[in-house]
Amino acid sequence: DAVSLYIRHVEIKQAFKYELKPNIGQLRGMYRFAGCRRRVFNMGLALQIANHAAGEKYIRYESMAKNLGTWRLNSDTTWLSEAPFHTLQQALKDLDKAYKNFFAKRADFPTFKKKGRGDGFRFPDRKQIKLDQANSRIFLPKLGWVRYRNSREVLGALKNVTVSLSAGKWFISIQTAREVEKPVARGEAIGIDLGIVRFATLSDGTVYNPPNIFKRYAPSLRKAQQAMSRKKKFSSNWKKAKAKVQRIHVRNANARRDYLHKASTAISKNHAMVFVEDLKVS
Repeated sequence: DAVSLYIRHVEIKQAFKYELKPNIGQLRGMYRFAGCRRRVFNMGLALQIANHAAGEKYIRYESMAKNLGTWRLNSDTTWLSEAPFHTLQQALKDLDKAYKNFFAKRADFPTFKKKGRGDGFRFPDRKQIKLDQANSRIFLPKLGWVRYRNSREVLGALKNVTVSLSAGKWFISIQTAREVEKPVARGEAIGIDLGIVRFATLSDGTVYNPPNIFKRYAPSLRKAQQAMSRKKKFSSNWKKAKAKVQRIHVRNANARRDYLHKASTAISKNHAMVFVEDLKVS
């Protein structure tokens, strides 16, 4: 019946990430949107700090968002109107979330955003987005159709998209939701002991050796960092050298993430229950 059918299915949310291939105009637009998002976040944070110093209560998102119209009309920040309005709203929502995490002691106090660190923006309204998987392109507000490297099929109904910058390349993360059959537990329970010499040892004797990815990239990273240290800071050559260092860090992080995903997937698919030590390990 309908009730048992509902129980047998669960909704899962999944993000599909791809590298974007924008043209020159779209590339400029994305840098501009990221700059607008960063400025709104910083203006909101500055207002919160000044409000607290005056002895006033915390400004909630609903009240903070009312400032967007004023900021977009201000002669000093009229350029904020170049970015889609929803991306600016999301900046204030991110600030609101950062404060709530701080109040709940889940994170440190919010800090001002800096150019080149965590640049990106989010489109929350799925009605403004169109996905054309057959032609490997996606339609984004004020950017038009942007091509992407279509490495796998997007599954489920599109919810929102996040565009981010990493090591000089732009990526898009497409958030979806879909119903799947409730997974059936397979295998027995297993315990995991995390270590240094051995990355992980399972209670059945299976051993996951450390990937030693850092050793693979250490020589090239050391040379790139030495080359950057010899350049004049913030010069064109220094920026190029810094970009090279960032690319090596990204490759290192991607390799580590790939190893962790494969190991965790293998463990979860073959065991019905997993026990891990309650330790704060990084």
